Amino acid sequence: MTQVLTTAVDAPPAPEKILNFIGGEWVASESGRSLPLYDPATGEHLAEVPVSSAAEVDRAVQAASQAFRGWRETPVVERSRVLFRLKMLLEENVDALAASVAREHGKTFGEARGEVRRGIENVEHACGVPTLMMGETLEGIARGIDCETVRQPLGVFVGITPYNFPVMIPCWFWPYAVATGNTYVLKPSEQDPLSHQQIVALADEAGLPPGVLNVVHGDRSVSDALMEHPEVKGISFVGSSPVARRIYEKSAKTGKRVQALGGAKNHMIVLPDADFDYTGGMLLDSLFGCTGQRCLAGSVVVGVGDAYEPIRERFLDGAASLRIGHGLDEGVDMGPVISRAHRDRIRGYVEAGRVEGARVTLDRSNVDVEAYPNGHWVGPTVFEDVTPAMSVGRDEIFGPVATLSRAETIQDAIHLMHQSEYGNATSLFTTSGKAAREFRYEAGISMIGINIGVAAPMAFFPFGGSRNSFFGDLKAQGSDAIEFFTDRRVVISRW
Repeated sequence: MTQVLTTAVDAPPAPEKILNFIGGEWVASESGRSLPLYDPATGEHLAEVPVSSAAEVDRAVQAASQAFRGWRETPVVERSRVLFRLKMLLEENVDALAASVAREHGKTFGEARGEVRRGIENVEHACGVPTLMMGETLEGIARGIDCETVRQPLGVFVGITPYNFPVMIPCWFWPYAVATGNTYVLKPSEQDPLSHQQIVALADEAGLPPGVLNVVHGDRSVSDALMEHPEVKGISFVGSSPVARRIYEKSAKTGKRVQALGGAKNHMIVLPDADFDYTGGMLLDSLFGCTGQRCLAGSVVVGVGDAYEPIRERFLDGAASLRIGHGLDEGVDMGPVISRAHRDRIRGYVEAGRVEGARVTLDRSNVDVEAYPNGHWVGPTVFEDVTPAMSVGRDEIFGPVATLSRAETIQDAIHLMHQSEYGNATSLFTTSGKAAREFRYEAGISMIGINIGVAAPMAFFPFGGSRNSFFGDLKAQGSDAIEFFTDRRVVISRW
């Protein structure tokens, strides 16, 4: 059983009723519908999340639309200064925000703090918008004619974000949108909306004008109302691939810009010349960090040739020793999953793997934490003898369930990886520069790690997958964010 340890940081108290943020005002929903919000480690009822009505969605979009003209006319350096002030406020509140994430999501405090830092990194990058938005000019393109491009904002954008990174993922989108002169409506996950609610309050304190950033809470009905609204110019989404495809298709039919990031089944390939001790640690963090609830989590460990046995031994030993408990307790390696329903879904996959003939090498899926009997606990579980046709080898489980596979050559490992419908991330562990270069050339996956367990690009580079892991053209963060939230207008002048 897990020992009860000293709490590192006390999380702030949750409000009894979560409010929408519309036109610069915190307002209670009038829909009369709500969803309960629970602490995934203790089962404590934290708050009620409103399911906003279509009329409330419309008010948020109208507030953003009305704010657009004035915000667009605000000089870009003034917009940037608001984000600089927000970054400062975020830096001052890192630990409080991390504690909030750990409480409502279940991450360990260290994982939550890392997420908040990644969110701040995107705000920091968006502060550079005076440079990032610059256009191009060519004088004398013809006799007496000059040509230039300028980037202009489009209007109201929408973000529909998931539960697994409640602070970071919204920051992939709205800071860039407002920096470039657009206005925004955010629909955060109904499973952990409290932490980003605090960031919205800090953005208000930093001087973001009323209506520039709005928040409406709810379920799929709210997402649909936002997608269908005629004044919305574009949608950013992160979630499962089936939903990402639906949002992409539905929004594109009405001429909206769309970037829809979906699921993953990421392969971690280990060559015989790898540093096995280092690689074992990287694999544990990749597959079991954040309880496997991230799109960059490793899912399939592929040992190539003589690498299989040594990496298998280290990986299983490490997985068996991970300490499970409340994310705010010191010494905990892994917290709970987000909900009881998700816990049961993961356990269902474990049982399905047995039925399909996979061999369970390590099973901690029914682990209990004595101090927190109402938590949503799932421990590290590892399968062998898995084929890509089995559900545990095919589907995104989004939990701490891993499979170990053997390949004779790196080409066989790449072939195994390509049998997956997903193309989000992959990693190769090797000391050979030649192998690393060839893998980068052949992998066909959008985010590639070389001796990196979680191939997460920093804010200055685009984030997004390929194949059924991404639907759209322009990805999150980096230069793609500036492209997505602006239109490049070409001006041809004769004087």
